[in-house]
Amino acid sequence: MPIPVSILTGFLGAGKTTLLNALLKHPDMSNTAVIINEFGDIGIDHLLVETADDNVFEMASGCLCCTIRGDLVDTLSDLIERRDNGTIKAFDRVVIETTGLADPAPVLHTIMNHPALLQRYRLEGVITVVDTVNGEATLDAHEEAVKQVAVADRLVLTKADLLTGKQGEEKLFAIIGRLKKLNPGARMLEATTGEAIPQNLFNTGIYDPATKTANVGRWLVADAYENPGRKHDHHHAHDKNRHDDHIESFSISSDKAISKWNLDLFLELLRGYHGPNLLRVKGIIKLEEDPQKPMVIHGVQHIFHPPFQMDKWPDEDHRSRLVFITRDIKRAQLEDLFKAFTDPVRGGADAFRDDTLSFRTGD
Repeated sequence: MPIPVSILTGFLGAGKTTLLNALLKHPDMSNTAVIINEFGDIGIDHLLVETADDNVFEMASGCLCCTIRGDLVDTLSDLIERRDNGTIKAFDRVVIETTGLADPAPVLHTIMNHPALLQRYRLEGVITVVDTVNGEATLDAHEEAVKQVAVADRLVLTKADLLTGKQGEEKLFAIIGRLKKLNPGARMLEATTGEAIPQNLFNTGIYDPATKTANVGRWLVADAYENPGRKHDHHHAHDKNRHDDHIESFSISSDKAISKWNLDLFLELLRGYHGPNLLRVKGIIKLEEDPQKPMVIHGVQHIFHPPFQMDKWPDEDHRSRLVFITRDIKRAQLEDLFKAFTDPVRGGADAFRDDTLSFRTGD
């Protein structure tokens, strides 16, 4: 089985290292390799991580989201080689803690797309730490923080114990509401209550290592995107800001099957027209060739995991379901694009020729 890789991110001062220290004390994390990235010439974060072994590795040559991408490939490849030849303790999980300034998308690209890494690793999930005291101001000022929240599978709220009284409660409700708007499908955990433990943070990927089958029901959470307010019933208004106005989360579904050829064309057009603004895409697809064995897709911007076909549907819902987290893309644009390839009257290629302009503009 490929080794699962989780990304631990969150803006500066959110509490990533504190969370990592708490996790590494848990017995379930004893066989975890940790890669810590720092921004700047002198790294200190790795000195703050309490660990009993040598499976903590620092990459301080630059920001993980940009210049260090080559180093990330080298580091992960070197870890596997040293694990295989027994020069380091064996590990069955990797956690990469990014610098707080990182845009997580390029990191996800590297893990999902590099041929050598795909042989031995799989991207499991993104854990984003959010400071509840300063989170609103951080989201207002830094688009990187917004993207860190938007792509997360798990959101860990820190410093909530500092928000006391009525004013503190209102502030907590406000940040929770904003996070739900940005990413309604992410599970939210509060660090101060002990919820942020390994069994709640990991095993979130496209298949469960214990069964080697896709756990799409847990991974896709499509209903949360269809009804983003369902689990958030606080009666108060949430302020929008310039970043939140650009980022949207939604899902689309269809009873109609799509051929493998049309699915390939749909994904190619999706990447070509909208790639930079596709922050996250997850989906389970009903195929014309084999309706009982759906295809699973997973992408970040223009990079997609190689699709894989399941042996059977994971639940009673046999519709195609896709979840999108996007920037400056309207739901109607992607819904119309997908319908063009599932319409039995108008074939995918013909529909594309007729409606190219509408795919680009949403008109």
